[in-house]
Amino acid sequence: MTKYVFREDIEQVALNENIPWRDMLGASVLITGATGLIGSALVRSLIAASMKHNLGLRIIGTGRNIEKGRALIELYGMDVFIENDIRQPFSNDKLPYSIDYIFHCASITQSIDMVSKPVDVITTAVDGTRNMLELARIKQCKSFVYLSSMEVYGQTGLDEVSETDLGYWDLSRYRTSYPESKRLCENLCVAFTGQYGIPVKIARLALTFGAGISRDSSDSRVAVQFAKKAVSGEDIELHTSGNSIINCCYTSDAVLGLLTLLLKGKEGEAYNVANPAAAAKVREMAEVAASVVGDGKVKVIIKIPDDALEYGYAPDNGYTLNVDKLKSLGWQPSYGLADMFRRMVADWVDNSFSCKTAENKI
Repeated sequence: MTKYVFREDIEQVALNENIPWRDMLGASVLITGATGLIGSALVRSLIAASMKHNLGLRIIGTGRNIEKGRALIELYGMDVFIENDIRQPFSNDKLPYSIDYIFHCASITQSIDMVSKPVDVITTAVDGTRNMLELARIKQCKSFVYLSSMEVYGQTGLDEVSETDLGYWDLSRYRTSYPESKRLCENLCVAFTGQYGIPVKIARLALTFGAGISRDSSDSRVAVQFAKKAVSGEDIELHTSGNSIINCCYTSDAVLGLLTLLLKGKEGEAYNVANPAAAAKVREMAEVAASVVGDGKVKVIIKIPDDALEYGYAPDNGYTLNVDKLKSLGWQPSYGLADMFRRMVADWVDNSFSCKTAENKI
C-alpha cells in the first residue's frame, strides 16, 4: 500500500508551478535505475503529472530488478520496464520507441562496493553513461539529465563550494573509483554536448533521503541507518569521528531539481542539488535523528573500529554546497533536516500521518 507521506510528496511535485509541464506534452521519458529511490520517485512523479496536466506521457524504466520493475507497472502505471545491465548497449529491438527525454540515474552507490568492487563501480558508471549518451544521440533526445554526485568535489579546503570549485582526490585509494568515475562521466557528457549537440544537464546530488525509502530496505545511506536505530530505540553508533559535513536534500526536492534541469537547465553545465540549510556534521545529523525520531531517549556513541577503512567511508570534508545556480531557474528546497527525518519515519509507521510543515533549519 502506498504510504500517505510519499503520496503527498508526489502530488506536490505534480502541482509545482515552476515546472513547464506542457513542454512535455506527448513525450516519451526513459529513466535508468528506475527501481531505486530517485528513479522510482521520478517515475511516480511523472505519472502523476501526466494525469494532472493531461500530458499523455510514456514512461519507460530500466533496471536489473524485474520484480520491482513490474511493481512500478502494476501499482503505479509505468508503461514499460526493460530488464537491462546498463553496461550493455540497448538494441533497437529492445527499445523500439522514440525517446524524448532521459534521466540517467543508474549507478553503484554503496560505499562498501567502492572499496570491494572498484572496477565494477568504474565500468558501470563510464560504460553505462556512454551507452545512454549514444542512445540519446541515436534517438535525438530533447534533453538528458545525468545524475552525478557532490563527491566529485573531493578535498577543496573551502567552506562553501560552487560548481567550479573542484578539489583533490587520492587516486591510490580504491574508494576513489566512485568520485573519479563520476568526474569522467561528467566530462563525457560535456564531450557529447560539444561534439554531437546532445543537450545534457548534470545534477550534482547531495545525500538524498526522505519518504519513499522502505524501512525494510538495505539502503546504506547514513541518515537511513540513523533513523532505523532511533525508531527502534537503539543508540546510534558512529564509526568515524562524525566531523565531516554531509550535504542533504529531501527526496521530492531533489526530484523537482532534476525536472527543473531537464526543462530549464543549460546544456553542458553542472548544477548542485542540495538544501544548504540541511547541511550538518555527521554527529549533528545523528543527534537530530536521536532527538526527532528517538524522542531524546537515544544516545549517539562514537566507536571507531580497527577496520574502518574497509567500510568505504569518504574522507572528511567541511564544505556546504552553494545552490544559487539551480535557484536561478526557479527551484527552491522545502524541507530541512528535522523534517526530512520526520517525513521518512512517518512514512514507515503511519499511513495517515501528514507533515505539511516545512522547515529549512536543522
